[in-house]
Amino acid sequence: MMGMNPNQPIGAVTPFPAPGLGATGGSEIYRIAPDGAPARLWSSREDLVYALGFDQQGRLLAGSGNHGHIFAINGIDDFADLLKASATQITAFAPAPGGGLYASGSNLGKIFLLGPALESEGTYESDVFDAHVFSRFGRSTTRSSGNVELFTRSGNVDNPDRNWSPWTRADLSGAELKIPPARFVQWKSVLHAGSPAPRVDSVLLYYLPKNVAPAIDDITLQPGYRYQPIPHVTGNEPPNPGQPHFDPPPPSVRDRDQIGIRWSAHDDNDDQLVYSMYYRGDGESRWLLLKDNLSDRYYSFDASLLPDGGYTVKIVASDAPSHSPGEALYAERESARFEVDTTPPVIEKLTAVLEAKQIHVRFQAADSFSSIKRAEYSLDGGDWQFVEPTGQLSDSKTEDYDFRIPVPQPDATPPPMAATAANDHVVVVRAYDRFDNQANAKTVLRGK
Repeated sequence: MMGMNPNQPIGAVTPFPAPGLGATGGSEIYRIAPDGAPARLWSSREDLVYALGFDQQGRLLAGSGNHGHIFAINGIDDFADLLKASATQITAFAPAPGGGLYASGSNLGKIFLLGPALESEGTYESDVFDAHVFSRFGRSTTRSSGNVELFTRSGNVDNPDRNWSPWTRADLSGAELKIPPARFVQWKSVLHAGSPAPRVDSVLLYYLPKNVAPAIDDITLQPGYRYQPIPHVTGNEPPNPGQPHFDPPPPSVRDRDQIGIRWSAHDDNDDQLVYSMYYRGDGESRWLLLKDNLSDRYYSFDASLLPDGGYTVKIVASDAPSHSPGEALYAERESARFEVDTTPPVIEKLTAVLEAKQIHVRFQAADSFSSIKRAEYSLDGGDWQFVEPTGQLSDSKTEDYDFRIPVPQPDATPPPMAATAANDHVVVVRAYDRFDNQANAKTVLRGK
């Protein structure tokens, strides 16, 4: 629904600019009482007041730019838009013979004569209203008195002089408007002199935007992160249609067992959206539902819910919450491929043999999905030491390790009863796959 009221103030304050500079901003008019107390009479966030004067009835007139309007100020927040001159700024007023008034303009320089009598007919045009999407226009509701006519027109560009429909008279009783569907609309009221005096208080135009499918702009994968829910604040006013949504990023914590997925989406109708998430493994043709009825634009889940492998996620957005059943539209987008590996590798064939003054260790590390990333060993509870595979490069799902550890020499000769125990050694090895899943194994060498 579109509402415009030509008798309502626009409001706002900015510094007063010099005439003719084409400045933008707004103005305020104040009345100063004899004791010095100020009272605001009128304000505008768009019109810049360049001149003030009085007509023969003692009404305050304000000449403005940069649209050349002359306003009659009747009282506090009570004003009339008298006319729009063909000059950009109205810069001065002066009395004219017979009770009229001269008004000078700049850009271009012109002199206008305002007669003392009322015009037999006046016209007011609303601003062009942007519905943001192609829309169908319904009825109008006008609060007015006296001899008033209402006209409407529509178009698909913001300039009403380019390929718009002609002005079409609207039925003030509330009949449907006879203008074609479009993105932009404008109304015009024509006031004819008579008794009672013509007056337009408000005009409402009803419209129905054509439903446009939502759009998913981007999907971001964050393996190893878990999202924390954002509290929802109720009671906020909905954003203006067509304005972008700025969702704060969800707070996340590091969690190697989780997979976080977040996305951005928008809807040109500003409809409420609901989301569903599907997944599909490599080589599979069927999408499987992971989670539906999501109102947030993020979701994290336990990676162990999926077998080890490569996957793709699809997000489906629906505007069903804002439409009748059967009229909802959908959009979908697939993510980049990602991999899941929650199974640790396996250590096999671990042996440790004492050869002279060295311990000869062999073992094999294998993973069912990803390559082996690195391996380490520890002797007798000491620090972990890195060990290379036999091929030196860790790039395979199966890696063989063959290395020797110097046997530590005791600082003193142990007592006879402890000699055997001193020759016992414990070798522990561990291996990591590319996803940092870890496997451990150990072997014991008994002293003789």
